[in-house]
Amino acid sequence: MTTSVARPTGRGTGAARRQWLVPAGLILLTLIPILAGEVRLHEIASGAVETAKNARFLESPIPVVTHIVSVTIFSILGAFQFVPALRRRRSWHRIAGRILIPAGLLTALSGMWMAAFYPHPAGEGLSLSIIRLAFGAAMVASIAFGIRAIVTRNFATHGEWMTRAYAIAVAAGTQAIVLIPETIIFGPGNELPRTTFMAAAWVINLTIAELVIRRRRGVPTFTR
Repeated sequence: MTTSVARPTGRGTGAARRQWLVPAGLILLTLIPILAGEVRLHEIASGAVETAKNARFLESPIPVVTHIVSVTIFSILGAFQFVPALRRRRSWHRIAGRILIPAGLLTALSGMWMAAFYPHPAGEGLSLSIIRLAFGAAMVASIAFGIRAIVTRNFATHGEWMTRAYAIAVAAGTQAIVLIPETIIFGPGNELPRTTFMAAAWVINLTIAELVIRRRRGVPTFTR
């Protein structure tokens, strides 16, 4: 009489690996703006020669330094919140949340300050500043709604609002992609197409965020 031995199918291992594809993709998306931010930080720290492109940052470095540091933390750490295995761990979620919420607020508020008070660079104007202020305010509101939801222990709603905030924050990565065809078609320094394509990047991210939210609804944010 022979005894059959069950062999592992590898499905569990494959699923565990696939759940890391989303954070990896999100980090790759933000890589270009993060690297650009690192170059800007080095430029400020090293006392680079002032030019038309960097004058506003050298004259008032605190807002841009705050923005670069906070958005880097929010983008990278926030990407791991899309890993189901981590999201179900209460300790991880709490620790990450205590870092992400202030980082997200600093990201939005410093971005709004720069949109309101920094001089417009070539190819950008008042319309783009207004759009940046609007999406910055939407990010602040999303985080505020997320905080209210977690206070009332509505974990699913909390996750939905923080997903929207994250989508707004990482739009710089999407903008880096969509501005490539915009520059090829319209050339550099064309204000209206640049404004339109940059606004489209936020819309694209929020649309994807809503699809993710709809797919996730009904699934607990983490086990109790």
